Amino acid sequence: MRKLLNTVALTALLMASSVSIGHAEKMDIVFTHHSSASNTFWQAVKKGFEDACDKIDANCQMIFTQTEGDVQQQLANMEAALAREPDALFTSIVDDKALDAVISQAVDDGVIVIAVNVDDSEGADGNARAAFVGQGFRPAGYSLGKAMSAHFPKEGAIKVLVGISAPGQNWSEARGGGVMDFLEDYKKTNPDRDISWKRIDSGTDLAITSDRVGAYLNANPDTTAYFDTGFWHAAVARVLKDRGIAPGKVLLGGFDLVPEAVQQMQAGYIQVQVDQQPYMQGFIPVMQAYLAHKIGLAPADVDTGQGIVTPADADAIMALSVKGLR
Repeated sequence: MRKLLNTVALTALLMASSVSIGHAEKMDIVFTHHSSASNTFWQAVKKGFEDACDKIDANCQMIFTQTEGDVQQQLANMEAALAREPDALFTSIVDDKALDAVISQAVDDGVIVIAVNVDDSEGADGNARAAFVGQGFRPAGYSLGKAMSAHFPKEGAIKVLVGISAPGQNWSEARGGGVMDFLEDYKKTNPDRDISWKRIDSGTDLAITSDRVGAYLNANPDTTAYFDTGFWHAAVARVLKDRGIAPGKVLLGGFDLVPEAVQQMQAGYIQVQVDQQPYMQGFIPVMQAYLAHKIGLAPADVDTGQGIVTPADADAIMALSVKGLR
């Protein structure tokens, strides 16, 4: 009888909630982050965000920076957005200190704050955000290095360049650190081989990355592999092609299934890519914020993955990539 009463009470609560939700004012959700509108990856996040907002009939806005990776501009965007008193704020935490105060104040004011795409390097211990939806960067970097090692030559020296796209920013440093963690382990398990690596500030612009890495490869033609912490190695693939260097002569690997990178996988220049499912990063936090706002369910951390993608997958993925779904 007690179970029956509990069930009836729960059903009544849900029915009451459904009625109140149907007549409630729309939620206001703002998504600020560190990237510009020209960043192809973030267009996929935006699509997931907008699709989810349509499903819950919310007022939603994604605010880009004018300059890629400009944390101070991101902070200014957050402050302006919070002045409008939204119900929820999503943001990428690329700096462990710069956003702490504004996020703490937002939480104190009752705003649901979810970190998306990039978290504080100490997670919940370092920032007052309620949850994180995104990739575990250091493990993903390790997985990239491990997957690429299957393509390393069986004999001779292995010389690797690791591109830190945004030095000092959590996502780039962690991914690059994960790649170098793997290289350390690989060197230990192959003590008789000459295995070395260097890091470079590779930039967050296709043209800049092609110039910087292209110059390095000119000076170091014996480079075995280049790892990028984003998708900007797609431009390095173009450099190799323009120089008449055959696919696979310099191994290339990085992150995100943007069309530029998938095209270079199809051409054979990129051997390994890691998917972090940007559409999911846009979609899931909206649903979590809705449940938190409407019925008090606490947002939870969601790892959107570190799926390894190879050229064999490229054709099937391209159709989804151009639609903004991968």
